[in-house]
Amino acid sequence: MPYTFTLTATIPASPVEIFEAWLDSIGHSEMTGGEATMSDEVGAEVTAWDGYISGRNLELVPGERIVQSWRTSEFADEDQDSIITVVLQEVDEGTLLTLEHRNVPDAHRSYEEGGWQSNYFDPMVAYFSEIKGDIAEPAPHQTPATSAPKKPAKPPAGSGGKKTAGKKTAGKKSAGGTRRTASARAAKRAAPPEKAAPKKKQAKGKAKAPAGAGRTRAKSTARRTARGKTR
Repeated sequence: MPYTFTLTATIPASPVEIFEAWLDSIGHSEMTGGEATMSDEVGAEVTAWDGYISGRNLELVPGERIVQSWRTSEFADEDQDSIITVVLQEVDEGTLLTLEHRNVPDAHRSYEEGGWQSNYFDPMVAYFSEIKGDIAEPAPHQTPATSAPKKPAKPPAGSGGKKTAGKKTAGKKSAGGTRRTASARAAKRAAPPEKAAPKKKQAKGKAKAPAGAGRTRAKSTARRTARGKTR
């Protein structure tokens, strides 16, 4: 004779999170550890635990209630489908999940005696605890890498930047107005001084008159004499 039992568990997640995970193929698979094919549509066929469980959605109230037909591969052909009703109620610790399992074949007492606890409730607690832990755990502090200081860009020609090509070197001014470099001064100090060319000695006495100078003076005297006679 079929029987009915009720189990409860507190899951560290919101009713909406549980509702959505239960009816999602990937979520249900990760939540229980067995492959599942789920749907959030009423009337859709569902499977869980690698095909060990099969059924159909009978009633769905988002975030509040899930009603499904439920049978395992161990049910006899004459056994009718069992019915599970999952009621989700928000509490301080997360969600109080109340499971009512009806029309269970009398020979299948294992569902009440630990089957639901070990195959659903415990994996669900671990699954949502891990998710909450990943979200709550702060990311490790990372010190931003200090980038190397950028070299200032070379100013384009005519931009008003400081010129380096025309920078004068230290030294004294030469006759041409430029400064002598240190190497030039060193070369000058190392070179032996040049001897000045000897000056020619000037002859003592009166300087020799150039050729033709006497004739010029004679003509001048003759002209002065001629002018005196005419007066």
